[in-house]
Amino acid sequence: MHAVIKTGGKQYTVNPGDLIDVELLSGEPGEAIEFKEVLMVSNDKGEVQVGSPIVENAVVKAKIVGEKKAKKIIVFKFKRRKDYRNKNGHRQRYTTVEITDILN
Repeated sequence: MHAVIKTGGKQYTVNPGDLIDVELLSGEPGEAIEFKEVLMVSNDKGEVQVGSPIVENAVVKAKIVGEKKAKKIIVFKFKRRKDYRNKNGHRQRYTTVEITDILN
């Protein structure tokens, strides 16, 4: 059984037991969360339900495992011959989530 969920402006294909990194969510490690924006669900028999845009009454349950930061990227802007330079860094924060159940 697997599903396609939408969170943080991105779509993820998930199966029970998967660990995925999603955009930062509020909550403590060990806390249970639900993803209600389920775009597609398939069961063990191969039957597929596709939502328009979401599947009604479908929920993906998950547990927050922890948080982490991505590798730092450097944002460097400059304009030639104008004595303009701007250097910034950014580290995106992610929440690691374990998928526990897919309810249809």
